Amino acid sequence: MVDAGHRRPALILAVAAVIAAGLAVRFVPLGLPAGVVKYAGSTLWGAMVYGLIAAVRPAAAVRRLTVAALSVSAAVEFFRLVHTPWLDAFRLTLAGQLLLGRVFSPWNLLAYAVGIAVAAGCDAASRR
Repeated sequence: MVDAGHRRPALILAVAAVIAAGLAVRFVPLGLPAGVVKYAGSTLWGAMVYGLIAAVRPAAAVRRLTVAALSVSAAVEFFRLVHTPWLDAFRLTLAGQLLLGRVFSPWNLLAYAVGIAVAAGCDAASRR
């Protein structure tokens, strides 16, 4: 088992790789169908959330990290139902689209859960 203090750099590197993959899926013309691009991005976003939480709490149990990541991703998705002029203006920016998204979709919750499950599985395997 890897010491929690030594896990943090690897987790940060993994998060950077997930972010790079997410940006590539969104901005590099890979010839993928739009649905694949949308849900691949959401799946990678869920994995990123897990990785960020794991980097902050590298000694936490995988189950605890998974619950936290699912909670954060669900909160962000449901936050899309909140509309104010300044928030909607932010959501129209690239940063707002990448961080918060624009439109609520229950399908995103499933995509986040898949990404979180894959990240948690990788994390659990790396701890053995």
